[in-house]
Amino acid sequence: MGDQLATEIIEKIKAHADTGTEITVDTKLGDLGIHSLGLTDIVFDLEEAYGIAIEIDSMGAWNNLKNVGDLVEATRTLIAHKG
Repeated sequence: MGDQLATEIIEKIKAHADTGTEITVDTKLGDLGIHSLGLTDIVFDLEEAYGIAIEIDSMGAWNNLKNVGDLVEATRTLIAHKG
């Protein structure tokens, strides 16, 4: 994969995902079996790890994230704009 941020985020997702399959940037978020509490935990993990604030209205912003790669890129954008 070669992308450290993607690797780190995938590891955080694995801690909350209900799947025995490999998770890649192409994995659809809906296929991970993550419920809303698990998603909240992932968001908290990302905020803490990268010093970012993720504003979420669960129905809006997250509907645009279709796969793990989308989550990685959204996080990357927030990291680039922090401070």
